[in-house]
Amino acid sequence: MDSTEFRKRGMEMVEYICNYLETLSERRVTPSVEPGYLRHLLPTEAPQEPEDWDQIMSDVEDKIMPGVTHWQHPRFHAYFPAGNSFPSILGDMLGDGIGCIGFSWAASPACTELETIVLDWLGKAIGLPDHFLALKEGSTGGGVIQTSASECVLVTMLAARAQALKRLKSQHPFVEEGHLLSKLMAYCSKEAHSCVEKAAMICFVKLRILEPDEDASLRGQTIYEAMEEDELQGLVPFFVSTTLGTTGSCAFDNLPEIGKQLQRFPGVWLHVDAAYAGNSFICPELKPLLKGIEYADSFNTNPNKWLLTNFDCSTLWVRDRIRLTSALVVDPLYLKHGYSDAAIDYRHWGVPLSRRFRSLKLWFVLRSYGISGLQHYIRHHIKLAKRFEELVLKDKRFEICNQVKLGLVCFRLKGSDKLNEKLLSIINESGKLHMVPASVGDRYIIRFCAVAQNATAEDIDYAWDIIVDFANELLEKEQHDELSEIMNRKKQDTLAQKRSFFVRMVSDPKLYNPAINKAGTPKLSMELPSPVVSRGSAPIIRTQSSVDHNSWISWPLAFLFNSNNEEKGSNVSLRFRHLDTNVRPTSSRRNSGAGSSPSPENELDYVNVQQQQLEQRSPRRSPMVVRKASGGRDNLN
Repeated sequence: MDSTEFRKRGMEMVEYICNYLETLSERRVTPSVEPGYLRHLLPTEAPQEPEDWDQIMSDVEDKIMPGVTHWQHPRFHAYFPAGNSFPSILGDMLGDGIGCIGFSWAASPACTELETIVLDWLGKAIGLPDHFLALKEGSTGGGVIQTSASECVLVTMLAARAQALKRLKSQHPFVEEGHLLSKLMAYCSKEAHSCVEKAAMICFVKLRILEPDEDASLRGQTIYEAMEEDELQGLVPFFVSTTLGTTGSCAFDNLPEIGKQLQRFPGVWLHVDAAYAGNSFICPELKPLLKGIEYADSFNTNPNKWLLTNFDCSTLWVRDRIRLTSALVVDPLYLKHGYSDAAIDYRHWGVPLSRRFRSLKLWFVLRSYGISGLQHYIRHHIKLAKRFEELVLKDKRFEICNQVKLGLVCFRLKGSDKLNEKLLSIINESGKLHMVPASVGDRYIIRFCAVAQNATAEDIDYAWDIIVDFANELLEKEQHDELSEIMNRKKQDTLAQKRSFFVRMVSDPKLYNPAINKAGTPKLSMELPSPVVSRGSAPIIRTQSSVDHNSWISWPLAFLFNSNNEEKGSNVSLRFRHLDTNVRPTSSRRNSGAGSSPSPENELDYVNVQQQQLEQRSPRRSPMVVRKASGGRDNLN
């Protein structure tokens, strides 16, 4: 591609970018692809011969775009804003066109000096103290552009570690550095970004994560007590990372309290991470949120979040640049130049040696919008967040979970964490909105952030309508599921009760037969009259009901007799395998009244039994046969 074709393709690319941004709302905000989708669409090897540019761009739309999450989409409300604007894109384009590697002043003087100037511009606009500004007379501080806030935290922790080891080595010159390193302790809040933990892992130091208060704010007394306790254990506090605008809920640590408490621990480095919120301090009404910055040793914010500057652009300021660079200086001969003592070399300010011309895009943005334009942009996002907060508060099924100071609103359905997980899952799966969760105060919350550059009130209303629609559907389903669960549980409980009742009825007939319960518990007497009564020539065997005390058969058999007796014309003959007889129910219940039962009180049965019939089987038997058991007692079957 020569310059002629580049002009043509460059204009086409600009047109493609403009169309993409203008029609972004027509696309699904998140892709509906699965891991590995692109591997099946592209060749397994790079092409051996050049390919046509039109085909390349066609594949961008057909293969790449279906897998893109559109961070500039008006329905994208996750994380924090991914700053972008046309001036920023043009600045990046120019920096890429120049293609310098600005690791030192000599490598590209403009690259170095513009970064120093632009960082002073932004530092003044934010309201940082003069000792953070490189070009302020008498200042030893200054600013630098890093890749991300994670890198800002890492390099400041490395600098703090180097200073602490240097101090300990001077106090204990014969102690091995590895042993001294094992004593170092860093601190942060539970709500701090995970990059603090990662930095501690890289630095091989201990990290103590402290509990914030009910507003997710780390307090000075908490820091003081933790440090005092650790010193008693022989540990050495050396670094504290505080947050202004936490990732989870945009909470603010109490910087004035922490700064005052750290005065009791000289040599401890205090870092302030304001990756998102720090940009808003360019608004005068929000500068009180920066209170306590005078105690800090370093401060970072991300213009690539909320200052319309595309990634990567994370700005870091330090009170003393010598304390930073002394921990990172590596000075081989091939990197030295004649102005090393008079100029800043940013290769000493961070981990990488190579640096892009990133200050160009920030310079373009600051000049194109001006501080007033950027203030208007930030205030507009805060206004949209307040609008969303009002919508949430109007619906009593929802609750707000943070203090809405900037552009982030944390909310949830009143209910379980599982319910809110389901809500967020079905919303994101629909592709109509995209939000992310957080855990604040050990509760699952949903984060809603106004992120699109040209977001409108209509976008906020649309988002809320989507959330409400899915919430209605979910709550209705949950209510139905809950009702079904209650009914199933009731059925199970009823069945269990029936089974239990059956067992109890078998063991205690009073539970089933009120007449038996009314008759009272039969009293067994050891003095039983003889069941054999003589009437004529044949002996008469008298049933147990004919004796003075009560007795009965087991209730299932009695119930069977009663139910059969209640059917008119019923004359059922029952045969039992363990009895050599047929049993025919009598109609004594009907004769004795509808409310009675086959109890000993309601009927007196005499059974004439021929002695010889007891020896043999007979097709016709009396209604009840009583065999005399050994010991003089009656066996009733």
